Formats: sequence, structure tokens, C-alpha cells
Amino acid sequence: MAVLRVKFTKGQRDKLAQMLWLLNWVSVMTGIILFSLGLFVKVEFSKKEELMADRDFQPVLNLLIAVGLIACIINLLGGKICYDCVDTNKFLRWKLLILPYIICSFFFTGCMLVGALMCYSMQEELQESLAEGLRDVMRYYKDTDSPGRCFLKHTMDLLQIQFQCCGNRDHRDWFHIQWISNRYLDMSKREVVDRLHSNVEGKYLLDSVPFSCCNTNSPRPCIQYQITNNSAHFNYDYLTEDLNLWKRGCHQALVEYYTKLMHSTGSTGLLIWLFELSILTGVRYLQTAMENVLRQGDPESESDGWLLENSLVETARNNFNILKNLGKINQIDTATNGDPNIDKPSTAIYGNLFNIKATAQKI
Repeated sequence: MAVLRVKFTKGQRDKLAQMLWLLNWVSVMTGIILFSLGLFVKVEFSKKEELMADRDFQPVLNLLIAVGLIACIINLLGGKICYDCVDTNKFLRWKLLILPYIICSFFFTGCMLVGALMCYSMQEELQESLAEGLRDVMRYYKDTDSPGRCFLKHTMDLLQIQFQCCGNRDHRDWFHIQWISNRYLDMSKREVVDRLHSNVEGKYLLDSVPFSCCNTNSPRPCIQYQITNNSAHFNYDYLTEDLNLWKRGCHQALVEYYTKLMHSTGSTGLLIWLFELSILTGVRYLQTAMENVLRQGDPESESDGWLLENSLVETARNNFNILKNLGKINQIDTATNGDPNIDKPSTAIYGNLFNIKATAQKI
């Protein structure tokens, strides 16, 4: 028994073909949108790749880009097929190709769904990657003379200014690392030497932060040194004062930014997937309806269309048997099983039937 059987008249088939032709062109535009969005996200990740630990997010982004590009090609072909389906004679040219086209498109939409869902599953990995990456960048902040690290100070300062954040989790992260290079420490001062010796690891630690942590919206001059020392500043209390530093940590800022970006991309991918699936459903109805017209031999007659010719269980069983017997093609016993092509008129016979019918109508 056919699944979701629908009856179509000649006019309904023509309208369905025309509507699918238009929707395929719209889908070409959605493919361009998905391609552009994937490319934009890829560029955004590349801009901050030095802030991320060794996590490779490129496969997901490359999948989105490839899916968007393939969507354009597939829907251009689908538009041509649907346009030709208005004319029964032109449909004969696509009769053998339309089912493989539907199957390939179905697997393609599956890839689109996978790519969209993966955008939602990256958050935990993204959080770990940014936490490790920011910790390393802050540790090497002072190494402005080291090859391969000299750009990290500029990267971190630019990040804190652009995203209005400070430190990894908050500004206190800077208290636990030496972010000032020994090159700029005056070793002739006893205070500096004592501070270095007071630390087990010989680091010069301060309750201070880089200038890029300063909140530019604060009316008070930035307090970036001796932040916890109340006596060092006039009318100041570290515990109750609303510090003129960015309150949010850079880890939170980046996670929120990239999560929003990936969720927007995933939502767009899901919407496009649903749209592609609806078009594919319409193409399947059009294909089965047109093939039934060919069997009847009358291009003006009504015909049935369906998603599956048999039930889901029977279809799955038949496909399994086909795959099981792929390696036994040369062992088919036509005497026992019969020739599968017997009693099935060829495409050429269908074409002649339509030509005879059309000629009879003209006479």
C-alpha cells in the first residue's frame, strides 16, 4: 500500500511542477546564504585562532560551506527537471535520472542536517578551547621579544578593548601571572628585587592589570595598579568600589559571541534543511505522478502520486534484499525468477503511445 497517496489532475501536476521550479530557484538563494554564512563564521574563527587551544573547528565550517555550494548546484538541476515536467515528452528525458537525483538529494539534505546540528554541539569544546588558549596568551603576554609570541600582547590588548573584557575569568587573573617583562624591571630597586625573591617561582606579581582592562566609560581615571591597596588611592575601597575596569572576563565574552554565531548558523541551516526537504517531497510526488501518467498512456488523465510505493517496512525489506543480492547479479536464474523486464513496456513505447494519442486528438 502506497504511503501518503495523493491524486493529481493534469492542471495540478503542471502547477506543482511550476511551483517546484520557482522554489528551486529560491533554494539556490538559500544555498548562497548558507555558503556565505559558513564563510563568514570561518573567517571569524580564523581571526581568533591564536586564542584557542588545539581544537579544530574547521571541518564543521567547511561542511557548511560545501553544503551551501552543493545546494546551489543541486537546486539548479532540480529547477530544470521540474520545468521540463510540465511537458510529458520532455519528462521522458529525465525519467531514468530523476529517482537517483531524489536519492542523492536526500543524502545531501542529511549532510545539511548534520552540519546544522553540529553547530549546537560545539559549545562545550569551544569553552575548553578558549579557556586554555586565553590562559596561554596571558602567560606569554610579556614575551614581546620572543619569536612566535611577540604579537600576543597586541592580540590580548585588542581583544580586551574590542570585547570590553578583562582577563580570562575576570581581572584578578592578571594578579597570578607576571605580565610585565623583566626587560622593563629596574633591578636596582630593592622593592623590585624583594618582590621577585618573595615568589617561589621568581615571578614579578602585582595586583595590577594591563591598560586595556580600563573601562573607557568610567568618569574616574583608571586605577590599574595597586588595585587592592585602598591607601594608595583617594576615596577608594576595593571591596565596595565599582571598579573602573571591564567586569566581564574575556572567556565569557568570546563564548557568548561564538555561541551566538554558531547557534544563528545552526538555526539557519535547520530552516534551509526543512525547506529543502519540502522541495524534495514535492519532487517525489511529481515524479511518481508523472510515471503513473506514462503507465496509463494518457497525458491528460489523472494520476496518483506518493512518497513510497509500499509501506515503510516493505520498502526497507526490498532495499535490503537488493543490497544483499548485489554480488549475485550474474547468478540470477531467469528461468526460475523470471526476467524482471518482461511485461514492462519500455520508455520508447510510452513515448509512441503519447504521440499516437496526441495525433488522434488532433484528427
